[in-house]
Amino acid sequence: MQTTRIGCGAGFAGDRIEPAEDLLRRAGLADLVLECLGERTIALAQLRRLADHTAGYDHRLPARFARLLPPAVEHGVRVLTNMGAANPLAAGRVTRALLDRIGARAAVAVVTGDDVLAEIDLDAPAWENGIPLREHGEIVSANAYLGADAIAMALETGADVVITGRVADPSLFLAPLAHRLGWDPGDVATTAAGTLVGHLLECAGQLTGGYFADPGYQDVPDLAHLGFPFADVAADGTAELGKLAGTGGVLSRATVREQLLYEITDPAAYRTPDVVLDVRAVTVDEHRGGVRVAGARGAPRPDRLKVSVGYRAGKKIEAEISYVGPNAAARAALAGEIVTTRLSGRPLRAEVLGGETDCRLRVAAISRDDAVLDAIGDEVESLYTNGPAGGGGVRVHIGEVLGIASTLIPRDLVRPVVTVVEAADAAP
Repeated sequence: MQTTRIGCGAGFAGDRIEPAEDLLRRAGLADLVLECLGERTIALAQLRRLADHTAGYDHRLPARFARLLPPAVEHGVRVLTNMGAANPLAAGRVTRALLDRIGARAAVAVVTGDDVLAEIDLDAPAWENGIPLREHGEIVSANAYLGADAIAMALETGADVVITGRVADPSLFLAPLAHRLGWDPGDVATTAAGTLVGHLLECAGQLTGGYFADPGYQDVPDLAHLGFPFADVAADGTAELGKLAGTGGVLSRATVREQLLYEITDPAAYRTPDVVLDVRAVTVDEHRGGVRVAGARGAPRPDRLKVSVGYRAGKKIEAEISYVGPNAAARAALAGEIVTTRLSGRPLRAEVLGGETDCRLRVAAISRDDAVLDAIGDEVESLYTNGPAGGGGVRVHIGEVLGIASTLIPRDLVRPVVTVVEAADAAP
């Protein structure tokens, strides 16, 4: 039976690069996926793009691709990523320029169309609280979760590198699997199977022991050299998960079962753009040094897509002061009482972090009123000479808070577009 091997080289924007390099050089992959985009990540990227129209893609893309694209081209591995974030076209131009500098003839395709800020209904309720979107504050972004069908259009161009903005995480894996294995996008069984594989791989090291380790309870060897996972996927949708020999971490029935339930909310109806996935009948068995998974089921894809909406939620202050030496924790607690008493009625949280003899008082708050934030910072700083003995090292930081809300949009209002980035279009 025909099989294809797909690996995950990143599970979030700040992930390590070395495990992906290892997969490219030693795993015999057909495809490598770099999943680097979260809900807040893309909202922050939209803010960067508003400030600079050439920005808005993952700022680590140049450094990550400088290391990964040469071995990918050398070994003939196709690369798919959502590092385009809020500006996939700019990311595509940067990628094209990088490939041209190393003399690679690899083709780059960019998927856009997830930005639906002009199409969303601001009177629609947010999933999280039922409040209309417009009442949350200034909306700065609205990105629909595109599915495998949008990515498939890019793959049909013959692209070696596909860059997207907001797509559903499992769809990044489903699309190349379907393309390699000739799956019919209307076949619920194989679509569910591919979505299951994508869901298991999407967090990279989380499947191979990262975030699983708990010393003395769930011991994981050599986390400092954690290896990332790959899957051998057959035409019938069954998959064997593995990691490279000699890498740290552990891939087991336990790590797979934990990842299986990660973020899906309803095991009978995990909603994606491609299928409503049902994992209740999934089997997970250790097999030949890896883990074999099968049994995904599903219902046809929904007619509405999830949208992640970013809005300005005010500002956050974090003000801290340190106390050390005998009775430090009690002095820090007294400092917290002083601040909360003087700012009675203000929305804030005061807590003591650390041990009995070395700790910090942290006072934090979120507000749309700058005067409230300034008052909190001033009160913490005043503890130098108006609070308990031995306070020092005051740090005050104020930053913007982006809130995230979710809603739905009719599928027919979302129109994906594929752009092949030619050398002449590349950034200098």
